Amino acid sequence: MAAQPAPKKVVLAYSGGLDTSIILKWLQTEYGCEVVTFTADLGQGEELEPARKKAEMMGATSIHIEDLREEFVRDFVFPMFRANALYEGLYLLGTSIARPLISKRLVEIAEAEGADAVAHGATGKGNDQVRFELAAYALNPEIKVIAPWREWDLTSRTKLLEFAEQNQIPIAKDKRGEAPFSVDANLLHTSSEGKVLEDPADEAPEYVYQRTVAPEDAPNEPEIIEIGFEKGDAVSINGEAMSPATILTRLNELGGKHGVGRLDLVENRFVGMKSRGIYETPGGTVLLEAHRGIEQITLDSGAGHLKDSIMPRYAELIYNGFWFSPEREMLQALIDRSQEHVTGTVRVKLYKGSARTIARWSDHSLYSEAHVTFEEDAGAYDQVDAKGFIQLNALRLKLLAARDRRVK
Repeated sequence: MAAQPAPKKVVLAYSGGLDTSIILKWLQTEYGCEVVTFTADLGQGEELEPARKKAEMMGATSIHIEDLREEFVRDFVFPMFRANALYEGLYLLGTSIARPLISKRLVEIAEAEGADAVAHGATGKGNDQVRFELAAYALNPEIKVIAPWREWDLTSRTKLLEFAEQNQIPIAKDKRGEAPFSVDANLLHTSSEGKVLEDPADEAPEYVYQRTVAPEDAPNEPEIIEIGFEKGDAVSINGEAMSPATILTRLNELGGKHGVGRLDLVENRFVGMKSRGIYETPGGTVLLEAHRGIEQITLDSGAGHLKDSIMPRYAELIYNGFWFSPEREMLQALIDRSQEHVTGTVRVKLYKGSARTIARWSDHSLYSEAHVTFEEDAGAYDQVDAKGFIQLNALRLKLLAARDRRVK
């Protein structure tokens, strides 16, 4: 098989950090190509102008820095939350859901810039390489994807630092030693893993947590908030209408203040190994609780149970990088159809690491007090009807029991 021609222009997902700066220079020296940088503001909480200056200094052909927070929450986070998606029953998919948006913009910028390749800084051991590349190929089957961590010989921290020094890449003082753990952050969550966190038998040190106070140090008084929903999406907090990104930002502040949303998880990566991560998803945890709260009164039992049964498959598709797959889109259509009447308000109590629904109401409610009351129900429900209902449902159980007695 003939070797593929070297790319002429590459769009690099660029954070401005040491690793992606090394990748920028490596692409220039390895392929002699032009490098376009793309830096996305997904609410990671970092100043992005230094990334622009660094890319300019290193000779990037073109520099793209974009605020994608609203698109991220509106078109990726909110659709996922309509499904109440949890990977392996616990993980709110904060890293997973950001990757398809970054890939989408990489591919779009590549087309606009006339680039023939995109590049990312994900390692060959993790899930992100899969997510970036599956999304890119789904959007442009002809695109070339370069993953330097799978190609180069810079296999140790020492070699990376030597390459940086040889190529006049600035190295922050705190980068010369091994970082105690690695962090990925966006508006939905922070993810910390590696180094000091690698042994799942050791409790994570408190300094790992960045967005949440320790529950035992949270305020001694609970805080009550009200979240308004329309068709499954949060639209207001305490009666104030807000944009999707503004809502998640505010819920992060409220949840973080009360120690809500910490998770210590050993998960199964798509590439086959187990890994341990510390996740903080304060706003997302509050949002999930509230969304389930409003669904309790607005969603029919058959629809809700079907939705719950497909959720693990939907969550796995996102975790594994199949956001732009027909099966995810098919499930999304089903989920979105279920949300047509998921409109109303939920009251949530935040206290010492917990977010609990304590009240919910809606003009679309299916809850009928007349049917469930222990008081006189004025004929709304005839209890005698239950006898026939039970007899019909018991018929097959009776036949089974009779057969089993007969053949013993």
